[in-house]
Amino acid sequence: MSDTRAALKFITCGSVDDGKSTLIGRLLVDTKAVLQDHLAGVQRHGATDLALLTDGLSAEREQGITIDVAYRYFSTEQRKFIIGDAPGHEQYTRNMVTAASSADAAVVLVDATKLDSANPLLNLLPQTRRHSLLLKLLRVPSIVLAINKLDAVDNPSQAYQHIRAALLQFANQAGIAIAAVVPLSALHGQNVATAEPGWCGYEGPSLLEILLELPTTPAEHHLPMSAPVQWVEKHNDRADTHQGRRIFWTRMATGQVQVGDSLQVFPSGQTAVVAQVLSTVRQAQTVTAGHSAGIVFDRELDVSRGDWLLAQAGGNAPWSDQGDTEIRATVAWLDDEPLVVGRLYWALHGHRWVKARVKAIDHRTDIHTLDALPASDLPPNAIGQIVLGLQQALPVCPFATSRALGSLVLVDPTSHRTAGAVLVLA
Repeated sequence: MSDTRAALKFITCGSVDDGKSTLIGRLLVDTKAVLQDHLAGVQRHGATDLALLTDGLSAEREQGITIDVAYRYFSTEQRKFIIGDAPGHEQYTRNMVTAASSADAAVVLVDATKLDSANPLLNLLPQTRRHSLLLKLLRVPSIVLAINKLDAVDNPSQAYQHIRAALLQFANQAGIAIAAVVPLSALHGQNVATAEPGWCGYEGPSLLEILLELPTTPAEHHLPMSAPVQWVEKHNDRADTHQGRRIFWTRMATGQVQVGDSLQVFPSGQTAVVAQVLSTVRQAQTVTAGHSAGIVFDRELDVSRGDWLLAQAGGNAPWSDQGDTEIRATVAWLDDEPLVVGRLYWALHGHRWVKARVKAIDHRTDIHTLDALPASDLPPNAIGQIVLGLQQALPVCPFATSRALGSLVLVDPTSHRTAGAVLVLA
């Protein structure tokens, strides 16, 4: 079950200079999450530059752009928030994808001053479309569209209505569920923390009021147990409670584990019964998806970092006992070099590394028309569908079923750069 009282982790994204950093700065100031001396340190020409509250790298301050994802924390009486400022530049799309992959919600900013807002058939910016599609692919549960800088256009009400219509038409065409569309001015604070009824013809809640009601991402409790082994701890004291057996520490991906469960080690296929389950404070208990656990078996097994511990496959397990060596997937290509058929990469699944070769490119998605276009390669920041051949089998399942089991990261073996985010299809 999702919880509207738990801390909400959300990101801001969109095109370059849409006001993402300024919006976060406004939220921090209006919720009194900024100390006075910090606020005094971001003065420029006698005015407060809210964007500097999040742009932490020296290069960001010098160039006036966001490069890395900057996380900030603030809270109200009702809720705590973790907010990430994702870059808008195409060359930093990989950073935006990283931030979105663990977010409960996303606020997509749209700069009203960059669009032909007097035209009811206006065209959206490519990066607005690209980020929205990536949010859908990454299964970010709640997407809020925020139309910014309406204070700087001639007819704010008309601009809001036309841009809102264009956004909703695109979202409907792309199958993107939208939680809300809100007009605002991040610079002056209109509709950010406090609603201004009637402004731009909008009668709904402020952005902060919307965020207060959004759910967190529910853990995948409904699936059978799966967990990637992160660390193996050895105890030599035969008198201790786990009788000297090794403890396999993991963060539970799906389901739950408890004493008496029969688990399979992947890829070896060995099976054993859980003798003890430890939490991070060493208390034996049942541990569920999203939490860390130390698992002790009733006998010694050869288990290493990168192996998966899985519930023994039954009729409801979304993975196969033998795993898969070929997968069809959607990929968000993040490398500066294009993806081409035949290229070899490292694939990271959980904590397991295997070699992966691109066997085919099915198509590339046109972010303007959403059509599937024939493609011989995928250029930087493209979204497409590919077939990967894996050197060793992995226990994957569709990303639509499990975010943990259905996602991989491709890494260039030469440059060691993150090359692509892979989402397994059915």
